[in-house]
Amino acid sequence: MNEGIVVPVAVFTAGVLIVFVIMYFKAKTRAGVQKTIRLALEKGNELTPELLDRLAAPKQSQSSDLRRGVIALSIGIGFAIFGTIIGEPDAVRPIIGVGMFPAIIGIGYLILWKTSDREQKS
Repeated sequence: MNEGIVVPVAVFTAGVLIVFVIMYFKAKTRAGVQKTIRLALEKGNELTPELLDRLAAPKQSQSSDLRRGVIALSIGIGFAIFGTIIGEPDAVRPIIGVGMFPAIIGIGYLILWKTSDREQKS
């Protein structure tokens, strides 16, 4: 196999694998919720709309935007540092450019966290 194609194939395969794992666990969680609802109905328990809403959409913690923002920003900064450390003139700008995507997403999450925090206080 050509050595120049191994890295792109590995990166693409890893991305597909990550998406698959995330989708698998989300489907497994939904199946668990449906099983719980089915068992409750079989036992004759009454299911209120509020209970169904809580089971269908689990509430995210208030710090989830902060956590996601810090992690994404850190990944972006890590890419920028990695690109700088490599020192290869042809690689520095592209790696920093790749690092900008998670960094900007992280900044967006931090803005969401800050604005939602203010909305909850007022």
